[in-house]
Amino acid sequence: MDLNKSLQSFIDEIASSSPTPGGGSVSAFCGVLGCSLGLMVCALTIGKKKYENVQEEILSIKNNLESYKNSFLELYDSDSKAFDEVMDAFKLPKETEEQKRLRTETIEKATVKATEVPIKVIETCKNVLKDLVRLSEIGNQNSLSDAGVAIQLIKTCAEGAMLNVMINTKSLNDRDRAMNLVLNAAQILTEIDKISDEALNSIKKKLEL
Repeated sequence: MDLNKSLQSFIDEIASSSPTPGGGSVSAFCGVLGCSLGLMVCALTIGKKKYENVQEEILSIKNNLESYKNSFLELYDSDSKAFDEVMDAFKLPKETEEQKRLRTETIEKATVKATEVPIKVIETCKNVLKDLVRLSEIGNQNSLSDAGVAIQLIKTCAEGAMLNVMINTKSLNDRDRAMNLVLNAAQILTEIDKISDEALNSIKKKLEL
């Protein structure tokens, strides 16, 4: 992802007729935003006397979120590149039987690779979520709603990535492999939904009038 682009340029690129960046990249960017909001909550907690007993843990969470944010930025790029590789595979010649065989194999390999990227996004979401939930518990409670939005963004990130896993595996010829990829991703997503829903419900209760 080119961080030197303006926000307007970024939005226009997504809204254009170009298939990349698409839903997979946007899902990964939700992860970037979720981590960034978490980092804001950390910044609003660090150095506060009221939270001096959790400073060491907050600093640890901050370091983790910085790392996860960079991972999501890399996955943003990886998603677009993987999609482009699939499209390039479809452009391979198919005049002879050998060319057809090679084209089919290349498409299959590229599609598997394109599926592994959103699975990595989902796995990263699970790791991030643990820190964000803990942050919502011990971080600056004046920013509790921000921690909640961060958790919601990570949940959205994971669910968006799952949609990409599903659409990619739908076209795989190896149905056993496709099913394994979907089931593994779905298992992680189930954990993410459970953890995030519980955390969000807890936050909403704290914010009730």
